[in-house]
Amino acid sequence: MSTTWDTLITDALVFDGSGDAPQVLDIAIRDGRIAARGAGLPRAEAGRVIDGSGQWLMPGLLDIHTHLDLEVDLDPRLPEVVRHGTTTVLVGNCSLGTCFGQQVEGEQNPIVDCFTRVENIPKKVLSKCVEAITWDNTGDYMDHFDNLALGPNIGAFVPHSMLRVEVMGLQDSISRKPTAAELSRMENLLDTAMEQGYLGLSTDGLPFHYLANEPHTDQRIPTQFAGYSELKRLLGVVRRRGRVWQTTPLIENRVKGLLYFLFSSGRLFGKPLKTSALSVMEFVLAPRASNAFLGLAKLINSSLLKGRIHFQALGTNFRLWSDGIVSPVFEELPSTCKLIAKEYDDVAGRRALLDDPAFVEEFRHDWEHGRKGRNLARLKAKLGLPDKLVIRDLERMIFDGAPVADWDGESMQQVFDRLRRVQRGQAAEARSEAEREAFAKFPSPTEDEVNFMLHLLREYDKSFRWWVDVGNKDNRATLGYLLHPSALPGFNDSGAHLTNMAFFDGNLMSLKLAQAEGLGTVAAMVRRLTREPAAFFGLDVGSLEIGAQADITMLDPAALQGWDSNDHRAFIHRELFDHKQMVNRSDGVVTRVLIHGEPVWQDGDFTEVLGSRRLGRALRAA
Repeated sequence: MSTTWDTLITDALVFDGSGDAPQVLDIAIRDGRIAARGAGLPRAEAGRVIDGSGQWLMPGLLDIHTHLDLEVDLDPRLPEVVRHGTTTVLVGNCSLGTCFGQQVEGEQNPIVDCFTRVENIPKKVLSKCVEAITWDNTGDYMDHFDNLALGPNIGAFVPHSMLRVEVMGLQDSISRKPTAAELSRMENLLDTAMEQGYLGLSTDGLPFHYLANEPHTDQRIPTQFAGYSELKRLLGVVRRRGRVWQTTPLIENRVKGLLYFLFSSGRLFGKPLKTSALSVMEFVLAPRASNAFLGLAKLINSSLLKGRIHFQALGTNFRLWSDGIVSPVFEELPSTCKLIAKEYDDVAGRRALLDDPAFVEEFRHDWEHGRKGRNLARLKAKLGLPDKLVIRDLERMIFDGAPVADWDGESMQQVFDRLRRVQRGQAAEARSEAEREAFAKFPSPTEDEVNFMLHLLREYDKSFRWWVDVGNKDNRATLGYLLHPSALPGFNDSGAHLTNMAFFDGNLMSLKLAQAEGLGTVAAMVRRLTREPAAFFGLDVGSLEIGAQADITMLDPAALQGWDSNDHRAFIHRELFDHKQMVNRSDGVVTRVLIHGEPVWQDGDFTEVLGSRRLGRALRAA
């Protein structure tokens, strides 16, 4: 018996991404596209009927800042984003990516060199990613997605660090300016990539993004060696094509950083440059810092400068785990940066540093900078304008994977205080024999928190884990940032920092925060997670219009209301990487996900369709 539609979803509360008030509607799908919308569509006309009663239905969500280009060739299903309702991901961010191929040159492996420390991904994991690469140019990279059983859709930036390596080689890309011929070749490669549908160019300016391979461990990634004239030339290509510049701020030199953000100005450069920059959140140590970014964006976007810039906002609290001292924020301190630069398994090398009196002195200086004494750094920190954003307050640092089980869930300050009481003769303060044995190994007396931390590092190296909320603590200001006209949700960093953080569910947390304000705010948030980013990046997704690709996410609003991301982060072993990874679980919140009209997540599990054939596609900017 013939049918009109392949699938009919009935009686769901539909948020169509326009921002308009939701309506209870039926959605019909045929050949992977939206075929009809309305109330009371005939059930008999559908081959499959899905009851959407009591559920929210919306376009599949976009994740605009990921590093899943590393994972997609190992597992094109990208299950850790699909399970949270994400059906489109953008890759090639922060000047890093794989679109030029392996780029291996002698003993140098630029992908491993760049990604290891910037995105905190172990070299053995990255080596597997590099081995999966079969292309050597931007065109073949886009085309190769046609041969993968893609889950989500993928859009890609041209990564500036890799563009420099492609033209200049790794060594020259971090040691000199490009010649006129090399700069022209970079322009030509970038323009060709724009013709092939790339979203734009990504660059990076954060001062703690270092290379990981000898002899370059004290050098930053290639994009940071580019001068103003080089960026102006390359961004001119992006501007002419109407594409996007994805970037991070030059926080070391605020005047220079301001100058670079002015690239977005149409008044100064003839045509606005769409710019998507990191990042706005309420930093614990600098709670008002993001207001400066938003004020800057308002000025650049004004009729005076005619820019088009937004800052990416994180939809949840920025909870960051550390393995010992191995964590992205500790690259900011010169002493801990030296520890992180050591090879992953080089325990002896880290121990030699920790036993070096000169290093210990440097570590103490870094740990206490802005926190002790009567000096300008301390004053700036008190005013919420610290030189460093690294939290070094033991009260905020919470054990989670401690070497002594009694410590898990406690702050380092609680353990430190108990240690000092035991060392002063109050032996009964020790909570267990394991803790007594651990305390006995500390130097006595352990005079201050610097000595406490140094002992933990000497004794346990990377085998103790702890977390701290770096930003958006208690989500007091998060919703305001997510809805701010100069911001856009999406700083999720999915696929990066394997052991340090997991924001795969950042979009869901954005919806949860909106839910507390009412359905009107939910409708606005759905728009911000679907149609707005799709329009900004020039992508034909994020819509439920007739004829649109049927990428759909369905949620249980009651489950969303009772769910908290902090309670559902997990540290699991992934066979894909043969390594542990931080992930999220939102089971029960997302009831169904469809990509190209096919259910890929339902009843709390992936369907057999996901990974069996290509559903998503390489998105080419229009």
